[in-house]
Amino acid sequence: MLTVLEIIKKTTDFFTAKGIESARLNAELLVGHALELKRMQLYLQFERPLSEPELEKIRPLVRRRGQREPVQYILGTTDFHGLRLKADRRALIPRPETELLIELTTRELATPPARILDLGTGSGAIALALAQQYSASQVTAVDASSDALALAAENAAATGLAERVSLLRSNWFEQVPAESRFELIAANPPYLSESETAAAAPEVRDFEPHAALTSAGADGLADLRAIVASAPRYLAPGGLLALETGIAQHAALLPLAREAGFSRIESRPDLTGRDRFVLAFL
Repeated sequence: MLTVLEIIKKTTDFFTAKGIESARLNAELLVGHALELKRMQLYLQFERPLSEPELEKIRPLVRRRGQREPVQYILGTTDFHGLRLKADRRALIPRPETELLIELTTRELATPPARILDLGTGSGAIALALAQQYSASQVTAVDASSDALALAAENAAATGLAERVSLLRSNWFEQVPAESRFELIAANPPYLSESETAAAAPEVRDFEPHAALTSAGADGLADLRAIVASAPRYLAPGGLLALETGIAQHAALLPLAREAGFSRIESRPDLTGRDRFVLAFL
């Protein structure tokens, strides 16, 4: 009989051969998930032999990861800014760099915004993280996908934030009431071109929603342009537009923000030092 450690090692070797990054971590997460053990509990049982029923639980998870399905979809959850969120193919997996968008925004807005708009909410990650940070704020979370909104609703309920997060099906601002004004508008819109999406890792290209990744045009800027142009009409005086963007798009975006009427516009880097975020104040 194979022990827990032997299965982890075999799984790690299998994942490495498939070109999967962090193969050992992936192996531990999936084996632990199948056995309903946290990683520390797993370590304490390395020498325990596994029964055939236990192996039968592990095999399909390993097979799915070997086909490059994202580990978050297999586990069914992901962590984002202190929240445990449900993750599945209805929406993009929240990225660690997007947590930095939350941190940059909350540093800039020491006074809690009364009203927040999250455009393209997907799983609800940004809307829910901002609702958690600003306990008195009312958040409107918008998405064009009814599937994504259903997932966001499940996450809002699970995190206990549903009362302060309203969901609206809309293509960007189209269904947002014209009289609405927000102190903060945040967005992590699609910003990859078709060629960039085609060149992405299989986990991204083959499993995550294409519409959440890819924007029209060769430069991937179509959705960002639309948001920057329309946002001033929905921002309260002095309001902030906080965007996650592609790393080569700021040379085009900053002039667009000036033309739209923003008074202070800043590029901010991600953790690798590349321009990733735009903060624009009305």
